[in-house]
Amino acid sequence: MVTHPTEIIPGIIFFSYLSRMRKDKVAFLEDNILVLQVSGRFSLQTASERVAMGRGEMLLIQKNQLGEITKTPLEGEDYQTVVIRLKEAFLRTIALEEQIETSGKYNGPPNILVPGNDFLQAFFQSVMPYVRHPEEKITQSMGMLKVKEAVHLLLYTLPGIEALLFDFSEPYKMDLEQFMVSNFHYNVPIEKFAQLTGRSLAGFKRDFQKLFGMSPRHWLQERRLAEARRLIETKNKKPSAIYLDLGFESLSHFSHSFKKKFGRAPSEWVG
Repeated sequence: MVTHPTEIIPGIIFFSYLSRMRKDKVAFLEDNILVLQVSGRFSLQTASERVAMGRGEMLLIQKNQLGEITKTPLEGEDYQTVVIRLKEAFLRTIALEEQIETSGKYNGPPNILVPGNDFLQAFFQSVMPYVRHPEEKITQSMGMLKVKEAVHLLLYTLPGIEALLFDFSEPYKMDLEQFMVSNFHYNVPIEKFAQLTGRSLAGFKRDFQKLFGMSPRHWLQERRLAEARRLIETKNKKPSAIYLDLGFESLSHFSHSFKKKFGRAPSEWVG
């Protein structure tokens, strides 16, 4: 059983298959991504929305998001999905070839279920041989043509989607407090938080200190521990059930930090 993505084309096309549910708490979606759902159920939870799809459906995910991905097999079928990363360098090449305007910033929905049609259904089926035979010499060159075909089919199927695909602008500075309060539980490097809020690392740290009165790492630790205490006190959550969801890398790290902050291990805490 493959429980992690198999790279069909390194860094571009991935295939995953599993028979038990798996939840990936932290997903930093750095590139635009097209997900083809072969079987089972895929769901993406971001700070602002939840979107899900099943067998035969496609989802276009905008770059520069944090999210939780849940992969769920259904009765009678395992979970299988094909993920195509639409890298910026590749999209820039297409924009040049097709003379597509790339000015302006996309402000539409960040995650779009792609409506099906005969062309997309045929494309879906045509990708599968490359998934089944990743070792073949033809896969690399032909696979890249399939990625290009996917972009053209998206442009045909979703009028106006070029604004999403070919948005090469830097993220605008966003409300730092609102973003961090909504996303503190994601275990990603400080550099990623800076990028997602439209700041350099130095600018992020400077703005953060001014707003919160402490460093990002200190604030994240304090915020996560406060949320852990709330969940244990008010929701009767077990430490083992919440530490990953709050951005801690291990239960021992969480327990040590909690005890240092509140005087007792989380397993001993009584509200």
